[in-house]
Amino acid sequence: MSKIATPAELVRTSMTFWTLMAETQAVMAYRMMGMAGIWAVTGTENARMVDEKGPAFAEAMLAGSRAAWGGKRPDQVAMAAMQPLQRRTASNNKRLSRRGPNFLRFPG
Repeated sequence: MSKIATPAELVRTSMTFWTLMAETQAVMAYRMMGMAGIWAVTGTENARMVDEKGPAFAEAMLAGSRAAWGGKRPDQVAMAAMQPLQRRTASNNKRLSRRGPNFLRFPG
């Protein structure tokens, strides 16, 4: 294992970070639109939103801690911590984006 990250590894870490941020923003937008009645969400979406936070951040913290204690480079520690969160945001984004607008509330 190299002690210095290559430019490609740094770009990968950066892209993972920005993908995580973009997907997080999209999921937040879908959920806020769902609360406003604009986006079709299930009745359990608000509870799901709260219930998933603890386990997701615990998993991220554990993965990052393991990487740090294992002597990984800072970029590897960041990737380890981001990957559990990125898996969940990608899943939520995919699920919520498929639901579509709530046309029932807007007669046309």
